[in-house]
This record gives sequence, structure tokens and C-alpha cells, in this order.
Amino acid sequence: MPTNASEDMRHFGEFDYVIVGAGSAGCVLANRLSAEPGTRVLLLEAGGKDNYFWIHVPIGYLYTINNPRTDWCYRIEPDPGLNGRTIGYARGKVLGGCSSINAMIYMRGQKRDYDEWAALGNRGWSWDEVLPYFIRVEDYQHGVSPWHGAGGELRVEERRVSWEILDAWRDAAAECGIPKIEEFNRGDNFGNAYFQMNQRRGVRWSNTKAFLRPVRQRANLEVLMHAYTTGVRFDTRDGARHARGVEFVRGREKYFAAARREVILAAGSIGSPQLLELSGVGAGERLRALGIPVVHELPGVGQNLQDHLQIRMMYKVYDVPTLNQRANSLVGRMAMGLQYLLFRTGPFTQPPSQLGAFARSNESEATPNIEWHVQPLSLDKFGDPLHSFPAITPSVCNVRPTSRGGIHIQSADPFVYPEIRLNYLSTDEDRRVAAEAMRFTRRIMAAKALAKYRPEEWRPGASAQSDAELVHAAGDLGTTIFHPVGTCKMGHDPLAVVDDRLRVRGIDGVRVIDASVMPTITSGNTNAPTIMIAEKGAEMILRSA
Repeated sequence: MPTNASEDMRHFGEFDYVIVGAGSAGCVLANRLSAEPGTRVLLLEAGGKDNYFWIHVPIGYLYTINNPRTDWCYRIEPDPGLNGRTIGYARGKVLGGCSSINAMIYMRGQKRDYDEWAALGNRGWSWDEVLPYFIRVEDYQHGVSPWHGAGGELRVEERRVSWEILDAWRDAAAECGIPKIEEFNRGDNFGNAYFQMNQRRGVRWSNTKAFLRPVRQRANLEVLMHAYTTGVRFDTRDGARHARGVEFVRGREKYFAAARREVILAAGSIGSPQLLELSGVGAGERLRALGIPVVHELPGVGQNLQDHLQIRMMYKVYDVPTLNQRANSLVGRMAMGLQYLLFRTGPFTQPPSQLGAFARSNESEATPNIEWHVQPLSLDKFGDPLHSFPAITPSVCNVRPTSRGGIHIQSADPFVYPEIRLNYLSTDEDRRVAAEAMRFTRRIMAAKALAKYRPEEWRPGASAQSDAELVHAAGDLGTTIFHPVGTCKMGHDPLAVVDDRLRVRGIDGVRVIDASVMPTITSGNTNAPTIMIAEKGAEMILRSA
């Protein structure tokens, strides 16, 4: 961004820390950095209040995703791995960010994930070193244990609804060598279990509720909604580039907020690289082509995009209730609503997936590399009506994909959405794992425990048999689980954007603290790891101060 304020830009004030993004990471950062009364903190959020009814009812994700009130409604570029399809790419546009619209699944990932980060030279990021941060913020339903904490801000509870078909699927998975386990999150997730969720007594427990609302009245914390950050402003001090603050738009006014200590980008794996590029930090050739002056050459900005592609195989079942029947019946909908209003139990409390499993797609894998999200329902895509017949959807995904994409601005105009390319299934390994995962799913669905429900493969259908046919079917059925990471990756290689203290390389006074800093994607849902990153990042900032 220009080093001098525009004539029509108003000065909003001076703060010790300016945080961009009140999502999963930003809420944690605002809480921790404002804990010292003498420190002034500004939290900027482009979205609005989280006062929409369907945010708080767990089943409400059906009404918050693809809803411009709560979702940025991004779309990815047509993807060869999806047979040329483009799909919606939901990101939270509200206080709490994606924690206000996500699946609420509490999943840390595997020990291997973090040990790999440390092996890449990122000091302090091994499993043993990050586990205390997970435990510190947790308020676990069953109390303190070697794996869990109690009394923290982030509530973790068990499911509040049961389905016969899911219990049978657990038995079928066990028949196929995936044992029943008590829970995930202990370092090695091999097995099948019901997911634990970020809910409190049947209500979504977003990061706004957990971390931001309890401290909103602090005199030293200012939270500004509908404030769209357009860039970071830099100057030169002692021969080094330094972040001075951020420029943002609110209503029809343009503002500049100064940061005495640090600017912290917590805008997520789309927003944070977008802001860096708009501010002149990125690949110089790309920026110059858009007429943006290069502040600092950093070619890794926006690169290294990773995501979990879920392959949504669907099966018709018989003589067993699923959500399809209940949701397609007026009486069923009324009964579910009444059960929720009176008891905070039943299908209205369920996330998109209740049951999970982790396994190795083949014997050469050292640790589980595929995950199932099993749903007692079926639909063509989120936001569409449920099918008229009873069904189960055992979605399976490769949790360690090797395909890489990128997120880059297409214009110097900050209101133009960036280009998002996932490049799903673009490596031989990912295509192989997709075929193996689909065959494994078929083995589970053919197990004795499910036989009485006569499962009938509806999508993709039994005609897909060869590897090539299965990969093509994966392209037709595959969709995101909304886990973009890695676009401002932590590390020490030429494409690293931040160091292992989350400082932008080569620039003073600016950090990135969100899912974009992950060098490799975690083996599972990404909200809990993002909270851990923010908790650890806040501690790093306070120690530096």
C-alpha cells in the first residue's frame, strides 16, 4: 500500500495491536492480547454480528453455508480433478468466522502431523509441544485427563442424537479391521468413533461465544464490525520494512488504524494472502502485472494451498430411519423442532457428520491416511433438499493430499474476489488413494453388520470398477470439506511466508496467525488446530512484547 495516507482517509486511532479478522484465530488473539489492561487492541471484522438464528442451532449449517449473510460465497476455478466442475467455497462472513458456520467437529489431527512440522525445522511445533495448548483452552465434558482439559473457553461435548444406521456402520467398520475406540484426539486416530463437538448443551459453541463475548467489555479492546481491511501500510525504519498499521473501509469512509507494536493477519487461508498481495508482499512479477508496487518479494504468498477432498459415496438403505424420511415429512420436521426446543436433543443438534473413522488405505501407509465422515442422510450438495429415499453417505477423504493449489488476487481492487485453484487429484498418489478409499468404503458397506439394511450403492454406482473409472467418479462426487490451509506457510524454505514464530519473513511488525501458516494440512478437521495456532501465537507475541 502507499506509504502516505490518502487525503480522504481518516485516522482511526493508534493501538498496540491491530488484528484483522474475528474468526477462529482472531477471537482467541483478541482475548489473549487484551488481557493486559495497558495494551490497546483493535479487532477488525468485515462481517457482521453472529445474531442469525441458524448460526446457533447446529443443523443450521444448511442455512448459513451459501447464504451471503454469513458466508463470503467464494467459488473455486473450474478444476480438472473435478472433471471441470466449479464448487462453492464457504468461508465465515460473521463474528466467529468459520467457527460460526462449520461442522463443529473437534479434531486435533495426528501426532505425525505436528512432528512433521517440527521435522521441517519449525521449532516448538511438535505434537508434544503443541498438545498443552490444545488442553489449555479446552472445557471437556468429561473433565480433566492426560488428554483433555477442563475450565477453558472451548467447550467439547458428545453427540445428543443417535441413529441405528450409524451404530451398524460402526460394527461394519470393525468387521473390516477399523476397531471401535472411545475417542479421537490422542495422537493416533486409527479406529472409529463418534465425533466430539464444539457445542454446549445442544447449541453451537463458536469462538465468539468462547473467547470474544466474555471480554467484549474490556476498555482496552475495540471490536469493529463491517470493517473491510484493504491493505497493510508499511514504512522503512533503519533500512528495514516495518508495518505501520492497516487501511480499511467501513460504510463509505476510508480509515487508517496505526499499530505501535504489530499488525496481525488472522483473515484465514484466503483473506491473509489476499491482503499481503494487495499490500505489495508476494511474487513481484505477479504484483507488477496488476500495477501494485512491490514492497517485499515473497514468492510463497498464496502458494501451497491444500484441502481435504471428500468423496461422497451414497447408499440407499431399507427398513431403517434416516434423516431423509424425517426431514421430508411435515410431522417429522415438527417433531424434531419440538424435541430441540424442549430438550436440546435430537437431529437439530447434529453436525453435518456425527460418525468418523480413520484407517490406512493400504498396508504401505505408516499411519491412517483416510478419514470417513458418515452421515445418516443424502443430498446432491449442501443447500439442496434431502433425497426422498432413506440413505447413508459414508464420505471418505485423503487426509494427507499431495496436490497443491493457490490463492491469488486478480486485481488491485480489494473488493474483487481472488482466484482460488485447488488442483484436486492432480498427483498420481492422490488418484491412487482416492480409488483405494472408495474400494475400502465398498468393503465396509458390504459387511455383515449392514446386510439387513440391504445397502444399495446409488452414487457412483457399481459400474465404476477400474482405477480410472473410480477416479473419474471421485471427480464427479468430490467436494471440499472446507479445510483450506497453507497459503502463508511456516518454514525456512524459499516458499515460506512466515517463520516458526509466525512473523512475515523479511518484514518487521506483521505476523500471520491462522490456518494459512500450516506447512502441511493436519489429518482431520482444521478448526481446533487453528485455535491452537492462535493460542500459541498469542503467547509468542506477549513474550516478544
